[in-house]
Amino acid sequence: LDMEFTGLHSTSLQNNEPSLFDSPAERYVKARQSVQRFTLAQLGMAIFSKENSNKYVVHSYNFFLFPSTLGIRDVEFTLSASSIQFLSHYGFDYNKFLKDGIPYMNEVQEKILRQHLLAGTWKVCSTSNADKDVMKKAIDEVTSWLAAAKEEDTMILQDLNGYHMLEVQLVLRKALENVWTEPLGDKKVMVKKVSPEHRQLLENSSCDHCRKKFILLCARGFTNLFQILVKAKKPLVGHNMLMDLMHLHDKFYRPLPESYEEFKRNIHNLFPVIIDTKTVTKYMQRKCLFPRISSLLEAYTVLCSSNLNPKDPPCPVIALASDCSRYAEKKFPHEAGYDAFLCGSVLLMSAHLLLCRSTDDAVEADPSFSQYLTVLAEHVNKVNFIRGGVSSINFSGEDAPCRHPPALVVHVRGWPGLTERQIYQEFQAHCRFDVRRLSKNQFILLSNKYKQLVLRDYRHHPHLQVSVYRHWRHSPSVNCLLQISGIVALWSLLAFALGGARSC
Repeated sequence: LDMEFTGLHSTSLQNNEPSLFDSPAERYVKARQSVQRFTLAQLGMAIFSKENSNKYVVHSYNFFLFPSTLGIRDVEFTLSASSIQFLSHYGFDYNKFLKDGIPYMNEVQEKILRQHLLAGTWKVCSTSNADKDVMKKAIDEVTSWLAAAKEEDTMILQDLNGYHMLEVQLVLRKALENVWTEPLGDKKVMVKKVSPEHRQLLENSSCDHCRKKFILLCARGFTNLFQILVKAKKPLVGHNMLMDLMHLHDKFYRPLPESYEEFKRNIHNLFPVIIDTKTVTKYMQRKCLFPRISSLLEAYTVLCSSNLNPKDPPCPVIALASDCSRYAEKKFPHEAGYDAFLCGSVLLMSAHLLLCRSTDDAVEADPSFSQYLTVLAEHVNKVNFIRGGVSSINFSGEDAPCRHPPALVVHVRGWPGLTERQIYQEFQAHCRFDVRRLSKNQFILLSNKYKQLVLRDYRHHPHLQVSVYRHWRHSPSVNCLLQISGIVALWSLLAFALGGARSC
């Protein structure tokens, strides 16, 4: 899977940026707030099926998604200017997202809609002038036609998008007793003049697309496919997929829980086998002389190169199905269906490379997928953790203890009121540091790239003294404990001295 969002990290929330100081639980709290504000714009799914001895056929799909407007409450979401600009640069079709996006809802939203369907109080959230114009145009066309029409005559309403297909039918049926409607697909609705008796028979038909169960099916939209994926229990593959998993949970399953551990349990129950290709390629950089890469497309390009690709046995053949052939002819980075295809391809090629290097014995010419899963076992359910205290999140067990890179401590003199933001701006020219206040006049700096130059350049600074952080020396809790211990020791010494003086 791969997804494109209307935003990643909300800048309107204070201290919401990812930081090297974050534990997985702290990062989850930050990301949860962002996921609740943004939505999915596109979901890509690539299905890899082993066709014969050493060949996988890929069917890749793009789903434009838009929150369901069927129900009593309207859905609000935020757009990030940088994310919109980024996707626009890569040719994202926002008209398709807004006009033709497939609806979806989670279990809580579905429960509310079910209750309103049973009570007969549900409605479509269409209140704009544009929606009203669509309805008025359709009603005018039908009433004008109906005056001269005979029974069994039909007409076609054109250019109806999304929920208009359903709402137009419901309004016409309610207003006119002698008409019947049926969706034809391709944004068209057929209107037929019928007798009241015939109308009653049609209303009781199990094939009526405006019955409550069909309304619910329509409102659930992509959620129907999500539930099929959950039942299938197939390995789910992504790249840097923490945000993808959070959106899957929030948009199609249930609103994200406050508890980080509950979120992990829920995801593991939904998808027992998760593989993050970012985690796999990071491992290969350490173990297989794999070059450092910064994107999924780079990883795919490197794995396709003759330098890494094993000759014996050869890598599995990955063939795109005929309806996805354009992905074989041209690159479409950040189109979700294309990135999903890259994800699965990187996984297969990485697994094959690791299998060939895991043993001195000859690898059979047609390795099974279960053999690939075995060689990937240590990476299963380990999702990459960007800039934090651990390298990955473990969805099938406890996370590893946080291990931060070496830290620097900045002691401030003669510069009152200095903030974390000012410290960040002061040091950003040297390296990308994350900053946290340690005490009134001290700040900690963390970076993945430890810079000795900082220690040298600030050796004689008039206001800032920089040194390597030592817990026993700089920690406020340790200092507090030492101060208390010193006071206790002083009182003990004083009591001993006074006691000894009286005895004399």
